[in-house]
Amino acid sequence: MMNGSRKSDRPVEATRPANKIGMLAPEAEVLMAEQVEQRGLAEGKLPRQNTNRAQDRATVQSALGRIRQAAVKDRQAKFTSLMHHIYDLSMLREAYYALKRDAAPGVDGETWRQYREELESNLTDLCGRLRRGAYRAKAVLRRFIAKDDGRRRPLGVTALEDKIVQRATVAVLNAIYETDFLGFSYGYRPGKGQHNALDALYTGLLTRKVSWVLDGDLSSFFDGLDHQWLIKFLEHRIADQRVLRLIRKWLNAGVLEKGQWSCSEEGTPQGGSASPLLANIYLHYVFDLWVQQWRRTKANGDVIVVRWADDFVVGFQYQAEAERFHQELAERFAKFKLKLHPEKTRLIEFGRFAANNRKRRGQGKPETFNFLGFTHSCATKRSNGMFTVNRRTISKRKRTKLSEMKKELRKRLHQAVPQVGHWLRSVVAGHNRYYGVPTNLQSLYSFRFNVGRLWYRSLRRRSQRKRLTWERMRRLLNHWLPWPRVHHPYPLRRLGVIT
Repeated sequence: MMNGSRKSDRPVEATRPANKIGMLAPEAEVLMAEQVEQRGLAEGKLPRQNTNRAQDRATVQSALGRIRQAAVKDRQAKFTSLMHHIYDLSMLREAYYALKRDAAPGVDGETWRQYREELESNLTDLCGRLRRGAYRAKAVLRRFIAKDDGRRRPLGVTALEDKIVQRATVAVLNAIYETDFLGFSYGYRPGKGQHNALDALYTGLLTRKVSWVLDGDLSSFFDGLDHQWLIKFLEHRIADQRVLRLIRKWLNAGVLEKGQWSCSEEGTPQGGSASPLLANIYLHYVFDLWVQQWRRTKANGDVIVVRWADDFVVGFQYQAEAERFHQELAERFAKFKLKLHPEKTRLIEFGRFAANNRKRRGQGKPETFNFLGFTHSCATKRSNGMFTVNRRTISKRKRTKLSEMKKELRKRLHQAVPQVGHWLRSVVAGHNRYYGVPTNLQSLYSFRFNVGRLWYRSLRRRSQRKRLTWERMRRLLNHWLPWPRVHHPYPLRRLGVIT
């Protein structure tokens, strides 16, 4: 597995259970009755398909655990034998069941359920092509979604077999790179979510001497990612040329847009299973390691860092260090063909002393910044007047979401009330679960009220004879729309429990 040896093929006794890296638990399969003379399952006997999948999962986790142990043992080691883990039939089967069932098909037009009709023969054929080197990546189907600023974000829809191979490769590479990635990197990593990054930022702003904040964002990062630099970064840990050729195939597969194929000499399409990991590896070497070294050698005051993919926040104690870091960071990114977004990257005065300092200079309140859907602002607690950070839903995102719901309600104008109610309940509940943080209840109530008002207008359009009264509408809202509540505790309390 490493340095030319094949120790990974021999079983290694682990001292503790390995964590699951990069693989989501698949949904339970439909139990199939045994086809033996109309007999049912014997008492206590597991279905064969579920038994095979359980054995696959154990085999996969054992292999990933051995890779992870080797990566932890030697942080500088290069892995020379990884491909046999990727084209392993158990690994491919696990990767297939981890895919979304209803995802849009790629250029091949094949869906998850169609592929399942002859799953074993399909996976066996795919395994053989990967082993022989005959596997060819298909072009990515280009789609666009609207962004908050009015522009369109390009997304790539990958072919089904490419998704399977990418997910299997990501599972193997995650076992290596999860031991290398730094703690302040949160985006698209197993076991880490947006609220982990938000908690870390909140805690850093409250417990460290932060007076200046650099709110940074990269301009067209996924589209401008340089392929040559990415391969060089991968070669720091991956010496298996078959794996590197596999990644090159995805990078050079090209894009299919409106029936026309175009070559992609740079960038990695958003939406692919491998893109988040490749982006994290790129920024790990370009940004994370550099920032870690910078704050150890050049900073005299406190420096906090939180990064989610290409969106990051860096807090400083001194203004001079913040300005110096901003300038040197732009030069660092330019070296690797990246560029800070000129409008979204700002250096602002923010922290426990910002309000008093700005008041002394005759300036207004401290500016706010946005991160992961929340607007962060300086505030004081009502109970004791101590500094805190208020987090509110970004107004523009809330308006965009309400506008989308208004269009959807028009499409559902003639559906039954319970059917629309079920849909609205799921939307409002999902909104509450993500944005239900302390200090944000007022925004949640506002969102629920506006959803109710949109539904009220939609119901009134259904009939001109009978007007819907607010009394009846109130009963409908109380029955279908969940009330806002705080789903997430204060970050200091949650981090204290985790620690």
